[in-house]
Amino acid sequence: MTKFFRAIAAIMVLAVLSHSALADGTHMTMFTKKGSFAEVKEAVEMAITGRGFVINNVSHIGEMLERTGKDLGGKQVFIKAEALEFCSASVSRHMMETDPDNIVFCPYIIAIYVLPSKPDEVRVAYRNAQMVGSPASQKSLKAVNDLLSSIIREAVE
Repeated sequence: MTKFFRAIAAIMVLAVLSHSALADGTHMTMFTKKGSFAEVKEAVEMAITGRGFVINNVSHIGEMLERTGKDLGGKQVFIKAEALEFCSASVSRHMMETDPDNIVFCPYIIAIYVLPSKPDEVRVAYRNAQMVGSPASQKSLKAVNDLLSSIIREAVE
């Protein structure tokens, strides 16, 4: 009977944690939050800078697609979409010390966007660092994924 209750408890915990997780595939992890783009973006920025990281660049992807869509005749992809680029000196250094080729996983990017089909839902996602190289390399890459996930969880929960 105890195993049954543990299983139910585990299912409930997963349900709570996954309420905001929309996709957790091999290439990306995505969370969703009801609210405004500006509020969610600010929460993500605060979660990044609160850890002492500096946002190096903000890519205005939605604006670019809107601008070029007029010339190319494309449909609206996003209501709003931006990507925040940043780095962690300690996590990145460790990642590249385990394997210099891991440079391709830096800088870290968190995308924040709203789809026209779901205007009240803000998606926050990152590209998963693939588990490659030695066991030490894989451990350091997992630390990157864990960091990005913790930043987003802080922002959306």
